[in-house]
Amino acid sequence: MKTKKIIIYQTLPRLFGNDNSYCHYNGTLAENGCGKLGDFTSKALNEIKKLGATHIWYTGIIEHATQTNYRRYNIQPDHPAIVKGKAGSPYAIKDYYDVDPDIVSDIPGRMQEFEDLVRRTHSKGLKVIIDFVPNHVARQYHSDVKPEGVIDLGADDDNNYSFSPYNNFYYIPQIALHGQFDMKCDAPEAYYEYPAKATGNNRFDAYPNINDWYETIKLNYGVDYQNGGGCCFNPTPSTWIKMLDILLFWADKKIDAFRCDMAEMVPVEFWEWAIPQVKKQYPGIIFIAEVYNPNEYRNYIFRGHFDYLYDKVGLYDTLRNITCGYESATAISRCWQNLGGIEEKMLNFLENHDEQRVASDFFAGNPFKAIPALIVSSFMNTTPMMIYFGQEFGELGMDNEGFSGRDGRTTIFDYWSVDTIRRWRNEGKYDGKLLTSEEKSLYAIYHKILNLCNAEDAISQGSFFDLTYANVNGWKFNEHKQYAFLRKHNKELLLIVVNFDDQPVDIAVNIPQHAFDYLQLPQLDSFPAIELLHDHTENVSFKSDKPTDIRLDAYNGKVFKFNL
Repeated sequence: MKTKKIIIYQTLPRLFGNDNSYCHYNGTLAENGCGKLGDFTSKALNEIKKLGATHIWYTGIIEHATQTNYRRYNIQPDHPAIVKGKAGSPYAIKDYYDVDPDIVSDIPGRMQEFEDLVRRTHSKGLKVIIDFVPNHVARQYHSDVKPEGVIDLGADDDNNYSFSPYNNFYYIPQIALHGQFDMKCDAPEAYYEYPAKATGNNRFDAYPNINDWYETIKLNYGVDYQNGGGCCFNPTPSTWIKMLDILLFWADKKIDAFRCDMAEMVPVEFWEWAIPQVKKQYPGIIFIAEVYNPNEYRNYIFRGHFDYLYDKVGLYDTLRNITCGYESATAISRCWQNLGGIEEKMLNFLENHDEQRVASDFFAGNPFKAIPALIVSSFMNTTPMMIYFGQEFGELGMDNEGFSGRDGRTTIFDYWSVDTIRRWRNEGKYDGKLLTSEEKSLYAIYHKILNLCNAEDAISQGSFFDLTYANVNGWKFNEHKQYAFLRKHNKELLLIVVNFDDQPVDIAVNIPQHAFDYLQLPQLDSFPAIELLHDHTENVSFKSDKPTDIRLDAYNGKVFKFNL
């Protein structure tokens, strides 16, 4: 069976299907509306697959803290002081065993709606990713629908101890929470927590501020952070057992992958213990880790058993800097060299819910400027590629939604609508009639690039050869603005060249003899090659003693295919 390159389409159901084009700043659910799981119709899923996606990451499935009151459905309300935004953060989990009520049409049947979504997604040949948030929970965590026999996190804790291996939370004994933020937030009474619990971003005091993850509390996996970081993993900590049960609960819903939030804030020993147990029962399931410390990459791959890690501080940061003109394209070579053989375990992206939109004023300001970066991150290796819904249309992320200000990001905290997605959907018709010509043009480029990822075996399965070293100080090649590499599989060879410059260029690419030897390539003189991005044929020389002449447009690239 052919190996497929994973192409992830990340989307927030809360925002995806919301057709309200007149959302109010800091608006309530009643004022601004909310997308539903049912908005992912067969037509919608077909369109997402048509873009090139193999997986959909549905962000915000599990019930999280919110300022919307669902008491009539036997869901305990949250104090507004400890909820970020009217809708709340999808990463402040309130009930690990439940589906968020905002995103369903039938609240009593919300789990059934999720299970229907999984079946519908699978029927279209797409796989399902959901979040697993292991490091922290909402301050008022409480499961209303936990399975029989499950004991809530914290229910058996002894809060007289700041740390105990038998506790699920960390405490600041004999001190109430004194948050450095509005502890009342229009409620009749201020939020009260005694004793205070440690905050999710490893703040072990009673005074979190507005810049902390103040709406969350840290989970205790047996590490005594307050007293030198000693570990108590024997007997198996209660938190480990409870979190494994949660993983198995969702795996049983036939999902295909977990994206594990801030995985490196949880000891690798937990993953080493838990992931094999999940995979034993569900062999095909994938684990993706949000990890930002390169010194821990191998630890979380080889010991922690993760399938893929975020390549944020490497390739993402590098491509962003090159796109913005802050760094040389030669830095791309350092990215894969620094990974030292684990590059196929990394997940590439240019946008996600944490990062600023490419088209925003805070990044490129123009989505077309990032086309070279998109080509590199999509084609450079066999590793997964992820895009964020609206990226393919140049979504700006420049709204001032409420809790989320005008910061170049699409809000995850507010009830809102995403302009390009709303117009693309066009009330479920997906006919593109409301998109601008520029948005349609950008979409066509994304469609071409993402579909080539699996149309070409050299991209999904092939070898990689970086041509940078042979073109430093080259004649008619600016290594700071251009980047070139080869991909090869069996008798198919791709020469991929990109131009990060704002001007069209005529370049000459040196192909070193080592590339011919390493990839076992023939020398070709004036050979007809198919240029895959623009669907035409060019005569290209491919020889070690003669540079390959190529013309590149500004902020663009070419992919030449040779059938050897």
